[in-house]
Amino acid sequence: MTEQAINPQDQLTRFMFETYPVRGLQVNLQQVWQHVGENKKYPAAIKQALGELTVAAVLLASNLKFEGSLIVQVQGSGILKMLVAEATSSGTCRATARWDESALIDDDMSLVDLLGSGGMFVLTLQPTHGESWQGVVELAGDSIAQMLMNYMARSEQLATYIALAADDNHAGGLLLQRLPGQDIEEDCWTELTALAETVKKDELLHLPAEELLYRLFHEHEVRLLAQQPIEFACTCSRTKVSDMLLLLGGQEVGEAVAEEGSIQINCDFCHANYVFDEADVNTLFGQDIVETAKQQLHAQQRNH
Repeated sequence: MTEQAINPQDQLTRFMFETYPVRGLQVNLQQVWQHVGENKKYPAAIKQALGELTVAAVLLASNLKFEGSLIVQVQGSGILKMLVAEATSSGTCRATARWDESALIDDDMSLVDLLGSGGMFVLTLQPTHGESWQGVVELAGDSIAQMLMNYMARSEQLATYIALAADDNHAGGLLLQRLPGQDIEEDCWTELTALAETVKKDELLHLPAEELLYRLFHEHEVRLLAQQPIEFACTCSRTKVSDMLLLLGGQEVGEAVAEEGSIQINCDFCHANYVFDEADVNTLFGQDIVETAKQQLHAQQRNH
């Protein structure tokens, strides 16, 4: 195995097998994952699943053949309503979850029980230039890794093995994938995935790439390739919130500001708070929508 200095913190490492047409990716997230986890008070069971999905998004986005982003969503009908993680080709990511915050959630509650029945797995590709693409399948599997592998098998993707892990402070993952257009004996692929299946949670979370790959595949020639730093980044902005308000329309926005004095929008991903007062929304719509809304409200009150 080639020797390279490796910093395991917030980094993706590419590797490949010298004698097999198989490539791989390894990810360690520390500060990035801690930043995501601090944005909301996640129950332990949901936080673990979100960490695993965040790593999965980073792994998959690293294979994008275009500039843009990849969004992975797990949608449920139970206590857990949605997990969503977004990663970009430039090495940034963000993630969040929505759940019934009034529910009592045990730390060891399973993902299947959290999601309930009839859940969906959604993968969206969003090129910076060009049209987006989305694939949707029913959830199958009892973990984020298994759900993702089942999704890829159904969509006739390249044979892929994925292992994921997360705790409060670290998140990590490993991906093996056959190279497109090249044959590999089934026994060889089975052997490599069997070795990968021996990886322990603590190893995924804490071992640097070189040490982890040696532990798993020391009987095979593995070559470490490019490494990429991973950073947290949110794409929310006041401009995007303005666009959303314009879509809502002047009447609805005007009424909200007339009643509350302002509109406040919080970003689910980074908790940035955007406040639009009466002057802001009037400027946005190019007319005094708040005064119009006040007059309409007064008229309604007189009629009643």
